This record gives sequence, C-alpha cells and structure tokens, in this order.
Amino acid sequence: MRDKLSCFSENAVNLSHPSCSSYANTACVSPSLSPSVQNAVTCLYKITLSTTKKQFLVTVSWCKNHYAQGLSIKFGDDPLTSFKLNTNSRLFRKKKGTKVFESPESSKMEIIWDLSKAKYDATGPEPVDGFYILVMVDSEIGLILGDMAEEAMTKKFKTSTPVSKVSLISRQEHYSGSSTLYSTKAQFSDTGISHNIVIRCSGENEGLKHPVLSVSIDTKTVIRVKRLQWNFRGNQTIFVDGLLVDLMWDVHDWFFNNPSSRYAVFMFRTRSGMDSRLWLEEKMVQKEQEKVEFSLLIYACSMNTNKH
Repeated sequence: MRDKLSCFSENAVNLSHPSCSSYANTACVSPSLSPSVQNAVTCLYKITLSTTKKQFLVTVSWCKNHYAQGLSIKFGDDPLTSFKLNTNSRLFRKKKGTKVFESPESSKMEIIWDLSKAKYDATGPEPVDGFYILVMVDSEIGLILGDMAEEAMTKKFKTSTPVSKVSLISRQEHYSGSSTLYSTKAQFSDTGISHNIVIRCSGENEGLKHPVLSVSIDTKTVIRVKRLQWNFRGNQTIFVDGLLVDLMWDVHDWFFNNPSSRYAVFMFRTRSGMDSRLWLEEKMVQKEQEKVEFSLLIYACSMNTNKH
C-alpha cells in the first residue's frame, strides 16, 4: 500500500516536508490586511452511545449579526427536537439552564448550558471561553463543548456516568464583507492538531494584472491559482498530519454573478478508510475503515463591487 504515496506525489502538497511543495514556504497575506467577518458557524457531530452503540446526529449552530447573537442545537432532522437561544444580553437573560427532549426513537435528550460568563471574539459568533454546553443522550454524556465543561461534569455527574464517542463530521463557516481574506482554524482528525488556515484572493488593489487565489496552512502556501477568473473551479490534494485532504474551490460567482450575491465556496475534505493515509500496516486497516470523513466548508460572500 506504500505505492499509494507515489500516485499523489506529483500533484499533492505535503505540509510535513517543505521540499515537497512547489510553492514558497511563507504566508500568503500581509499582516496589515483585515479578514472578512465570520457571521455563522454550523458543526455536525455524530454521537455513538457506549452502551447500545446507537448513533445520533447533533447539529450545533452559532450566528451573529448587527441585531442579535444566538445558538441553536438540533437532533437529527426532527424539528420537535430543536433548541434555540438568543445570547444577546439585551434581549435574553436566561443564559444558563436545561432543556429535555424525547426523540422519535424514544431516546431522552438533555441539553445543559451555561453562557453567563461566555466571552466572544469580535470577529466570530462562537464563544472563546467562559462557557460550557453538555448534551446527554439516554443518561450518557454525549457532546461536551466549552472550557468549563470538565468542571461542570465533575459537579453534576458521578464518575461512573458513561461517556459516548463523538466525532465532528463537518463544519460550515459563513463570512461576509468587502475583504477577500478569510482566516480560520481546523483539526482534520480526532487525534490531530489544530491548523491555521488562510484563504486570500489578491487582485488589482495589490498591483496584479489578474486575480490570484492563495491558500495557506500554518503559514505555508499549499495552493496558488493564477488567472483566477479563468480557473474559477478546481481541486488539489494536500497532505495534512499524514492524511490525504482534498481541497476544492468554486469562485465562479465572484466574477460572473450579481454584485449583491457574490458567493464563493471552499471545501477541505479528508478521506476515510484505507484511502485516508499514505500507507497502512495490515493490522491498522480495520481501524482506519471505521474512521469518518471530515469536511470544512467556507462560504464567502464578497460585497466588493470591483473585480477582484
């Protein structure tokens, strides 16, 4: 299976070895540039109960605009098992509490939250610290979010309380603003580290004749697309933490759509199973096949009426 590495080496970019990259090992943006504003984040989690092995999908969404800031949690596709909370202090005072649901499969869902001391980054809708959100499923500890979650669990539950297995399947981020600079973080596997990702579209304002798309991970440029108005869709395979990650972009609407609705989409998607790593020992094959794919989707709305 080691032959798989040679199949991708011609076109893929390896973050672990600078000599393998065909691009400069430098950040693709100037520190003086301001990124676009992140106004919504949606994460999809898969919860697997330790006792019955039943699986549940939980969607957690954070949003922020000029008038409000909020949180919503949904179990599966059933609208009756959804929870919404306006976290704007001027409009909503109940920043901690509990909520109990029952799923169509007769499973008991409970949400326990405390956002009373939550601190938020000025550029995003998610709290950065001072909060916790716990999701219980059939008396098991399912989803655990926030820096204060461990302390809350110690106070509220016995040490014998079972804990479910949780996997982050996808994360969607929505950005808006006149800037075409987008900055975020992503962890591509449960055991991997968090990586800094920067996406930048440079144009006439930077003295370029044709727009150029650059994507960097941990300050290393992994793709650089010249003449972007002609190469508005494409994909590139990169290596991150030994994993194969497909990077795809679609910026068609930035150039050929109404200025009021110029959306671009960027996606980072890991591969599952035996295709997810450069090589595998035979004893690891079954374990790798059990792993799930992870996708990071970035929706970028550019309000700049000028061509990039």
